[in-house]
Amino acid sequence: MAEKIPPEGVIIRAENGDVIRYDETGLVLRLSDKVIADIAARLELKPQLVGAEALPLPDLPDDVDLWAARREGDWVFFQANLPGADSARGYRRHISGGAVVAEARGPLLAVMGIGGARAGLGSPGPARFRWHVLGPADDIGAVGQGGLGEAVATDALEPLRELTVEALIADELLARRRAAHQSLPLIVVRTETDMAATAHDLGGGSAVANLDRGFANLVAAAGRLGVSAQVLAVVLDYTLEDLTGDPVAYRDGMIALMERITRGMAKQGLARPIFLSAFDCGTRDVTRGPGLEGQWELSWNHGDHQLVFAAPSYAFRMDDTGRLTDEGRAEKAVLLTEALLAVHGGGKWLCPVIQLAERSGADIRLICEAQDSLVIDPGDPFGAGPLAGFALEGVTNGAKIASVGVDPSDAKAVVLKCLKRPEGEVFVTYAHAASPGDGPYPANRGALRGDFGEGAVRRWALPARLKLTGG
Repeated sequence: MAEKIPPEGVIIRAENGDVIRYDETGLVLRLSDKVIADIAARLELKPQLVGAEALPLPDLPDDVDLWAARREGDWVFFQANLPGADSARGYRRHISGGAVVAEARGPLLAVMGIGGARAGLGSPGPARFRWHVLGPADDIGAVGQGGLGEAVATDALEPLRELTVEALIADELLARRRAAHQSLPLIVVRTETDMAATAHDLGGGSAVANLDRGFANLVAAAGRLGVSAQVLAVVLDYTLEDLTGDPVAYRDGMIALMERITRGMAKQGLARPIFLSAFDCGTRDVTRGPGLEGQWELSWNHGDHQLVFAAPSYAFRMDDTGRLTDEGRAEKAVLLTEALLAVHGGGKWLCPVIQLAERSGADIRLICEAQDSLVIDPGDPFGAGPLAGFALEGVTNGAKIASVGVDPSDAKAVVLKCLKRPEGEVFVTYAHAASPGDGPYPANRGALRGDFGEGAVRRWALPARLKLTGG
């Protein structure tokens, strides 16, 4: 019996995304920027004749420090000194009114997000680059409908009133480009959430439908500006909200979600995205959901999608309900930005991953996959305690870890020195909320990292729970 052909899929895929897809309407072809530019040049209307009467200017605000206004088509361009890090530069406003946005070169960029209720939180206030970090002009802002309504179609943009993680990523990208004296693009952000109880439900609910509308609005806004559209990343923030308790179901649901998002983007002519996520440790008291095992499954098996775990959540400050504080939101944005820049630059971002726990006499040796040599951070910035976040489960003879250190003969291995040989069905945990821990330190924090970066920009090890092997 012949295999049934799926209703949509990929025919040709290049390194930078899908080239030819198909769906129920036919073939979907993604052309290169050079081809699009050539077509645009051939279709370009003849310029106005020299000496032709200038188009009239609409009224502009009297209380704004602006000058050198001119009209081109349906846009008014002017120089102005406005509040924010954008400051004195060129701006534009549509003749029909609406918001002022910065004048920028290159494509209209976007950082989008999807997740559960915790992903829909933001810090009050505008971005530093308030005229460059924008949302759709639907009076919703950076946070979307929250599953309570249907997003509307719009091709207009407006500055933000609150800053989600996605908005802070955009702001951080612009700050770094400003420091390097590079051009400052416009970046659209939007986070969509709903109350889905499982990852599978999230992939078929109102949040992903509204995210589809967000992609369509991005493309429409780019067309209105006369530029192309590009999605820099889609941030995934859905872990503790999953109520299945099934790691494999969580993994499969998140893979299906990424495929659903990728298909929706392809229908808008957008390339396959980079998916960014944090490895969520929960808190000492909030550990529901698929937990470590589900994220562990997803970290090594995410289909053909480019999923980057940028950091463990113990690197961010959060409250006792597992929600990021304003400081934690900024910390998360910095690390996700660092990972995004590394991947967009052709490199990789790999937080240390503990892959194997084996006996070494009375001690335990942990084999890690890491981009850098390992370090037990001497400053212990998250208060993991003298054991750096490591603990043992299932010990039947009272054996305990005495000290933790990097193996002097292997910079990508960790040695746990024990008071005596651990017996029983023993599991080694790191930054694992299900582990009771020793002393006053929360068990879901750690101090193991790669020997990379400085300050807040570190590659911190991901949580782990591994069965101890060996005779």
